[in-house]
Amino acid sequence: MASFRYTHAVVSRIPLSLRTRGEIDLEEAKKEHENYVRLLRELGLDVIELPPDEALPECVFVEDCAVVCNGTALITRPGATHRQKEVETIRVVLKKELDIPIIEMSDKNARLDGGDVLFTGREFFVGISHWTNESGARAVAAAFPEYPCTPIKVPEPKHLKSYITMGGPDLLCVGVGKESQEVLKRMEREATFSYQTLTLPEDEAANVLYLNGTLVHRTPEETPLSFKIFGEKIDYPRRSINITQLSKLSSGLSSSCLLVKRSKHIRSL
Repeated sequence: MASFRYTHAVVSRIPLSLRTRGEIDLEEAKKEHENYVRLLRELGLDVIELPPDEALPECVFVEDCAVVCNGTALITRPGATHRQKEVETIRVVLKKELDIPIIEMSDKNARLDGGDVLFTGREFFVGISHWTNESGARAVAAAFPEYPCTPIKVPEPKHLKSYITMGGPDLLCVGVGKESQEVLKRMEREATFSYQTLTLPEDEAANVLYLNGTLVHRTPEETPLSFKIFGEKIDYPRRSINITQLSKLSSGLSSSCLLVKRSKHIRSL
């Protein structure tokens, strides 16, 4: 089984133009992102921070631009075509700065957002959503043939990782809501392996990050009931962080970083 240990994270600083994407307190969002990056570094990651691009309001949500597994990166093709320049930027960083082999999607009709791709350490699930289609799921299967890959229909207008993420080895975090539970049932029916499930009272709390032995989840101010559950059920290190503003425009904690495992020394940007 592949581990959830990572050496690097790619992030992008917040552009001023992000405020055009909804009701968001930009200064608070910047503070949240600074704390997020600091936490990634505290967990042992070498963080590459990309400069903000004012022409790309959503550039902070780098997760959508690539799927990285076992030292290889599949470059995605987001359903929102205006995000293609973000993908180009991430491709350059992964290839030239991190020296990671790149796989391109050959089917011109394929659409794939990284936020729809859940890797459990044993297999892939790919959410079929507003942003990702069946051809995109087939691209993931072709890129990583050593793992089973299953497409899962998810309710609009969210990504798969808005409903379910990995909270630890073989542990799925999922919300208690009807739509979240329906997605979980579909995954359990199709899964090649068996997983434990941690059901959380607040659906938005299900988007977590598990990396380098630590579970990162939202604060008690944001999801008080789920924070209590984490404290009762999780016996390995935990860190909590506030993403109230960033979560207004994203799946949550997973959206703002692209996690990479790499052994060689990184060249500086």
